[in-house]
Amino acid sequence: MAEQSLQEKYAPENACWGCGPANSHGLHIRSFTKDNGEVVAEWTPEPKYEAFPGVLNGGIIGTLLDCHCNWTAAYHLMKRAGADHPPCTVTAEYAIKLLRPTPTNGPVSLSARVVDLSDKRATIEGTLSAGGEVCATCRGIFVAVKQGHPAFHRW
Repeated sequence: MAEQSLQEKYAPENACWGCGPANSHGLHIRSFTKDNGEVVAEWTPEPKYEAFPGVLNGGIIGTLLDCHCNWTAAYHLMKRAGADHPPCTVTAEYAIKLLRPTPTNGPVSLSARVVDLSDKRATIEGTLSAGGEVCATCRGIFVAVKQGHPAFHRW
């Protein structure tokens, strides 16, 4: 059996368009932890996600990085708390830099790491690479939400 992603292990019923395993029309981002704390993913673009022939749409790039970084935050907040399930987290602040066109003729690699972590908040930096080059970077702040927030218990 293939290794389960964070999304498949902790949120199999999540319907998020970017990372939800239960969304039949979604992107199905699958994030995996490494021993050094980095979280990685690989995703293969389809022509329907292109801005123009051969180049990935910027909105798709933003979604890939946002969801992947959010799961990086959720995982590390869970580990910090010593919990067995990640808290529901949302994006509080997010900035992306598009450095070069992202080609769609092969897989896209995502990488994210924690740069700051507290009990309920994580600052994450991420990269999106394709064709051996970094095409986009991001930095975001992700927070654990409490009961009453619409995202609470979404996974």
